[in-house]
Amino acid sequence: QVHLVESGGGLVQPGGSLRLSCAASGFTFSSYTMSWYRQAPGKERELVAAITAAYGRTNYADSVKGRFTISRDNAMNTVYLQMNSLKPEDTAVYYCNVFRLRAYWGQGTQVIVSS
Repeated sequence: QVHLVESGGGLVQPGGSLRLSCAASGFTFSSYTMSWYRQAPGKERELVAAITAAYGRTNYADSVKGRFTISRDNAMNTVYLQMNSLKPEDTAVYYCNVFRLRAYWGQGTQVIVSS
């Protein structure tokens, strides 16, 4: 079955960087768009970035454009989220997502941006 495992979260100071990873299994990874979402306390889950299967086209939430970069390694069945110039408002649990007949989610990885 579909399995998504996020890693790479942690505590970072404002202006710092983190790289999140999501290891996928149970489906043909190279055939599916992969996405990162986040959910801050008391807020709804929101799309952060997505990358298509074919051509690796990307799209980003306005709030992270120019700071975050999504990428994928189809040989490793892994999608990444490079996060630079982090701000306190980026604090959230970050989730990996794939839609294959229905939405699948990982367990999430916590990112805290604080001095």
